[in-house]
Amino acid sequence: MAWLLVIVAGLLETGFAVCLKLSHGFTRLWPTVAFCVFALGSFGLLTLSLKRIDVGPAYAVWTGIGAAGTAIYGMVFLGDLVSTLKIISIGLVIAGVIGLQLSGAAR
Repeated sequence: MAWLLVIVAGLLETGFAVCLKLSHGFTRLWPTVAFCVFALGSFGLLTLSLKRIDVGPAYAVWTGIGAAGTAIYGMVFLGDLVSTLKIISIGLVIAGVIGLQLSGAAR
């Protein structure tokens, strides 16, 4: 259950990063409100998950989902540059997170 919380928190991290961009420096109301909701939800779920799992792997999964998800969202929906190096780098982030999980560091 704790890992499910981390995964949802990572998805919410993607949401707050995208909303942060769409808020244009907190000058647009609804993206700013959505940023606050996603950020509070993300940090809240991560906090709850850390009661049961180690901080290192949980943080790696959380940031990995957030970083990869935000980059992918930006390329698909926001017109961010798509390049081979960017796609390989996203794959490396995901591979690193999986490596940490497989290393047996989690309880």
